[in-house]
Amino acid sequence: SGAADAGGEPEAAEAKTIFDLKLVGFDAKAKIKVIKEVRTIAGLGLKEAKELVESAPKVIQKELKQEKADELKAQLEAVGAEVELV
Repeated sequence: SGAADAGGEPEAAEAKTIFDLKLVGFDAKAKIKVIKEVRTIAGLGLKEAKELVESAPKVIQKELKQEKADELKAQLEAVGAEVELV
């Protein structure tokens, strides 16, 4: 938000509707909860989810609709993850 000011392309004015869910970081005390949540959201095995969380910042899911992205972001933040929609 704010990037739409540069240039005069009509697309720039349209609201973004598809987002990637990106894990930016997490509270060290909440690491296990974050791994479990990432595992559920991304449909990964335990090892893969752990590697993904430990290699943050990392995109967890791509091309999500706004509502779904917001819902998953809230779920992850509830367990101590730092998440952004990109």
